[in-house]
Amino acid sequence: MVAWSYSSIKTFDQCPKKYYHLKVAKDVKDEAGPEANYGTEAHKAAEDYVKDDTPFPSKFKYMEPMVETLKAIPGDKYCELKLGVRRNGNDYEPCDFFAKDVWWRGIVDLAVVNPEAKLAHIIDYKTGKNSKYADTKQLDLMAGAIFVHFPQILRVKSGLVYVVSNEFIPKSYVVAEKTSYLKVFSKELDRLEAAYSSGVWNANSTPLCGWCPVTSCEHHRKRR
Repeated sequence: MVAWSYSSIKTFDQCPKKYYHLKVAKDVKDEAGPEANYGTEAHKAAEDYVKDDTPFPSKFKYMEPMVETLKAIPGDKYCELKLGVRRNGNDYEPCDFFAKDVWWRGIVDLAVVNPEAKLAHIIDYKTGKNSKYADTKQLDLMAGAIFVHFPQILRVKSGLVYVVSNEFIPKSYVVAEKTSYLKVFSKELDRLEAAYSSGVWNANSTPLCGWCPVTSCEHHRKRR
């Protein structure tokens, strides 16, 4: 089974054909637009502030109060924490992000691990306009991976932080349910494995087709 991430499985779920061209054939590149570049800069500004107390650039100054609250959480701080998980039968084990046998990989924007309290906090920054399309399955995967990598942790508190709209979408986890968190995309992964086996990558027509880089697709249309 190919290694996967939250973003890659969401791409497949959106359109198998798009996934094929980006991840399998690799004959198309998805160029980052202004919104994506803004998000990358915002994430870097938050990371620098937490790690090195680097002042926020003026255009991201609005983020400081929210990030300062997160920074004050007790525990060891990990910024842009790369986590890999491998499958071993029905169990899950920690592995390097780039390990040859990695099953899932993900990056936690901010993890605060407090072994004494047996508690971890995980945060994912979002720079979208609002939380209308918030998907906490991303947090599920990250929580499962935290339990795998930090076996002393019994609870995880997490949140999607929408820095522009100042919204916080929280979710909590317990170690006893670790396996279920890592299985939230089981149906999609079964379909992905079937696509690799059959070589069939059907295209989906969605409102996002105008933004798709696969211009050879029959559903591709120019953005209006």
